[in-house]
Amino acid sequence: MARHHITTGSPFERDIGYARAVVCDGWVFVAGTTGYDYATMEMPEAVTDQCRNALATIGRALAEAGATLEDVVRVRYILPDPADWPPCWPVTAEAFRVARPAATMLSAGLQAPEMKIEIEATARLPG
Repeated sequence: MARHHITTGSPFERDIGYARAVVCDGWVFVAGTTGYDYATMEMPEAVTDQCRNALATIGRALAEAGATLEDVVRVRYILPDPADWPPCWPVTAEAFRVARPAATMLSAGLQAPEMKIEIEATARLPG
């Protein structure tokens, strides 16, 4: 059982002790990902922009593993404010229009007050 860790260089990964994604036995497990732009460590205000950033970060981790958003089989959305969820639907519908993964939305507090959405994904490597 070979394991491969994928990191983004986020200080959270270093400080908390996790990898953005772990590839193991044909699966890619992507950690909960918030809306930071990890190049600048800036967080946009709008939940939809945070959602797009999180999905872009997840997409890059999947690409490094040899997968895409089309290979996602399970996704979890976590939002502190459930009212922020419906504005994200068009963003997530576009991102997962092919994969149509099993999905769950939970309402829970996140690590920092500026975080409005966190997305976790599981993908199966193609082939």
